[in-house]
Amino acid sequence: MNEDRTDPSAALAAGLDLAVQRFRGRLRVEGLQLPVPWTRSQLVALDRIVRGTAVTTSELAAAEHMRPQSMAQIVSALERDGLIERRPDTADARRSLIEPTAKGREAVRTASALRNTWLADALDQELTGEERDLVPKLIEILDRLSGTRAVRSRPATPEDR
Repeated sequence: MNEDRTDPSAALAAGLDLAVQRFRGRLRVEGLQLPVPWTRSQLVALDRIVRGTAVTTSELAAAEHMRPQSMAQIVSALERDGLIERRPDTADARRSLIEPTAKGREAVRTASALRNTWLADALDQELTGEERDLVPKLIEILDRLSGTRAVRSRPATPEDR
């Protein structure tokens, strides 16, 4: 982040960035302990496929803020494991759409239940009742920020690192 910027939004951005990185790291660690053979990236992509409509690899990559080549590797692994299947797009024969299989839906249910058990335990053990009441608003805010179309006020530079 640019150290010249000292306004309250910059300080909030720095704190939020650090907190989200730490939280994602913890989720990653907990995810590694799940008794399932898939990576967190594979499970996140599969979850989006299960909860959404049929998508292309490019659409899935854009939704997950990933490069299409990286998502193509994830999709190939999911297909190899029988968690998704591809079918031709009836509107455009050059494209194929990705859909979950029954095995893929079950994998998402299992992984979500296991991960959510840890998170529910953490919420119960670490938060006060008042803090727990704030979590729905936090979820709403994070969802809104993750889907924002806000643009940078200036181009990023190496000095921002």
